[in-house]
Amino acid sequence: MTHDDHAWLHARASVTIVELERASGLPREMLRDLVEMGSLTPLDANAAEWEFAADCLARLSRGARLFRDLELEASALPLVLSFMERIDELETQLLALEAQLPRRP
Repeated sequence: MTHDDHAWLHARASVTIVELERASGLPREMLRDLVEMGSLTPLDANAAEWEFAADCLARLSRGARLFRDLELEASALPLVLSFMERIDELETQLLALEAQLPRRP
């Protein structure tokens, strides 16, 4: 998937499971497993075709890359995604706290 494809997907509010499968490189069955484990949440779990918030794509793509590069077991991917989400949250909090510090001349 090209940079332009990722930019287009990020500009949208949601992506389908087909688009998520193509963009992440993860098989649909693994994406379904991630939904069942709570690591990936569809916007409407009762819909005929699941759609996901487009902002999950970056985290999922990074997790998929680590999964492949480190040759992880499939059962490790939910934990990797959980850690990545927590890191993102902590980085956001850190930036907010740093913004409150007085600037040094």
